[in-house]
Amino acid sequence: MQYPKAFIAGFISTLVFHQGVYALFWLAGVLPSAPYAMAPTSPFGLPAVISLAFWGGVWGIPVWWFIRDANAWNYWLRAVLLGAIGPSAVALFAVFPLKGMAFAAGWDPAIIVGALILNGAWGFGVALLMQLARVRDQK
Repeated sequence: MQYPKAFIAGFISTLVFHQGVYALFWLAGVLPSAPYAMAPTSPFGLPAVISLAFWGGVWGIPVWWFIRDANAWNYWLRAVLLGAIGPSAVALFAVFPLKGMAFAAGWDPAIIVGALILNGAWGFGVALLMQLARVRDQK
């Protein structure tokens, strides 16, 4: 019964951790667009941030599968690395080209590093929320 919780953790982590770090970057003037984008997306017209959170939920499931049996620092390291690399690679190498954007963001180091940081924070959030759910389940 952990996989629905992993989906919810990924969804919430997108809204809190991913978009939270995005907000910090935006406030620092590093990013041109504000977090929590509400522009409708295809095909259902959902706000972009909700679509992003849905996919964060989907990604939460395999991340949980890879970290669930890890202990101590390995749990957190796996979560951050898998969170950083998996979603970033898919976004840069598949989603960007599908949306008509440059493959791998034209290999712009700032965009690549930014994606790794945002998604690493998201992975940390998934791990934290799953840890909190585990503690709650033990009570």
